[in-house]
Amino acid sequence: MARDALRVAVAGAAGRMGEAVCQAVEGTDDLVLTGRADPALGTAVAEVLGDADVLVDFTRPDTALDNVRACLDAGVHAVVGTSGWDLEPIRGLTADPDAPNVLFAPNFAIGAVLMMRFATEASRHMAAAQIVELHHDGKLDKPSGTAARTAELMEGDVPIHSVRLPGLVAHQEVILGDLGQTLTIRHDSLDRTSFMPGVLLAIRRVPTLPKSPVVGLEHLLFG
Repeated sequence: MARDALRVAVAGAAGRMGEAVCQAVEGTDDLVLTGRADPALGTAVAEVLGDADVLVDFTRPDTALDNVRACLDAGVHAVVGTSGWDLEPIRGLTADPDAPNVLFAPNFAIGAVLMMRFATEASRHMAAAQIVELHHDGKLDKPSGTAARTAELMEGDVPIHSVRLPGLVAHQEVILGDLGQTLTIRHDSLDRTSFMPGVLLAIRRVPTLPKSPVVGLEHLLFG
């Protein structure tokens, strides 16, 4: 472990994504895992903030906002993968240049970010588009944050169709149509390890973000 290693705590650490994040952090030389918060572990977020530089949140839409507020109060940067919550209440809280930074990413998979970028560009040249997003049956929000962000970035009105089934992880296809042709752009996360390079990138970059909050990993990949 490097002497100046970033100290990382994870909220939702007992969940499938939280466990994957903990393992990913522990597998690095420049990050150190300092806390695991989760109701299943009997540990509250407030209990892990004192030792952390960055909190990674993979919890629930109804707790993410409170967790981010707790980070801001404690001087801890936040990387949020929980979707379905409203960032607006924190925008004023991050205006102070000395305030901790907040990065929310609807999807941390590099391929998914590329899919969103390609779909955004394609929508400028095709007549219409629709999104089909497919996730495991335990996902709480509909549509997914990835689908909502993709539609937001694309030209025109883009309907979203949500599928929740056991056996799925995270999948999305953008279907674009025009005169005599269609174009389909699809991304599939087959395992939660697909999100970890993006999560680690966000952890390392969140302390030096030039503005906050930032929405989308694309700001770290493409500037």
